[in-house]
Amino acid sequence: MSRYARRAPRYPRRAGRLTLRAASLAVALGVWQLLTSFDIDLWLRFSQFPTVTDVARTFADRLAGPDYWTDLTDSLTRILSGFLLAAVLGVATGVLVARSRLAEDLLGPVLEVIRPIPAIALVPVAILLFPSNEQGIVFITFTAAFFPVLVSTRHAVRALTPAWEEAVLTMGGGRSRILASVVLPGALPGIFGGLSVGIGVSWICVISAEMISGQYGVGYRTWQDYTVVDYPGVFVGMVTIGILGWLTSTAVEALGRRLTRWLPRTSYDVGTTPRPRAAGSARTVPPAPPAPGFMDTGAPDEGAVHDRPKDKGPHPRTEEARDEHLV
Repeated sequence: MSRYARRAPRYPRRAGRLTLRAASLAVALGVWQLLTSFDIDLWLRFSQFPTVTDVARTFADRLAGPDYWTDLTDSLTRILSGFLLAAVLGVATGVLVARSRLAEDLLGPVLEVIRPIPAIALVPVAILLFPSNEQGIVFITFTAAFFPVLVSTRHAVRALTPAWEEAVLTMGGGRSRILASVVLPGALPGIFGGLSVGIGVSWICVISAEMISGQYGVGYRTWQDYTVVDYPGVFVGMVTIGILGWLTSTAVEALGRRLTRWLPRTSYDVGTTPRPRAAGSARTVPPAPPAPGFMDTGAPDEGAVHDRPKDKGPHPRTEEARDEHLV
């Protein structure tokens, strides 16, 4: 076993990590309670904040009433509708733009002009465009998640090595086979990275849209509490938004890990030291034998490499040659 493996610190196991996270949250709440209970003003005016006990009391009252659950259901419905639509269209558009030069020329300029516009700035457009506020809020949510998914998918597809496509073509596969066996599986990590970002941005924008033009919803209720100076109610809405955003992001990431189990994991297992095979590979793993046609000095045998292309480096394929794999 290597020196690194012997000296590697042992990290707490799963139960220990959960304890650390709970302790971190408890400390943060305790600091909040102390600063607000004693009305401490150190440039930041904590005396204006409600205490943790006030927020908890208001939260319990809201849970006992029907309006809280109605707002929760409406916000979740809007988020899921817009996000699922953005996931499907974002992945499809990203693959199309990355694989087709014609689609990139036709759609690329329009998408790049619209992409920098904040989704919340499209609220007036949604009000004018859609017959109901509900459809407009779903449109805002869709727009917020669409572009992170699109950009991540486009970059992930373009980063795929052409050798995989060449292997499928060599075995007689067509474009549909390449899409199903190479493009989508290979781009899954990048796609789920965009989905994770998109669900978070969707929550930001749907709450803002509900504050402006919504009827019911967590954002609408939070804004109403602010207008009547019910600050504990405002913090109840903020805590609800944070919990919902964390749960949905965790669900997307868990689905992504499940669908990409075939990928190698670089992170260490919690509670264990690094694997001896990886830590001491230089001592335990013998060097690989030289490839056929190569001398021990590392110089290639001309007779054994006559079928190799006459390239000048390990990656002779130019960008124009890679475009031959585009649709």
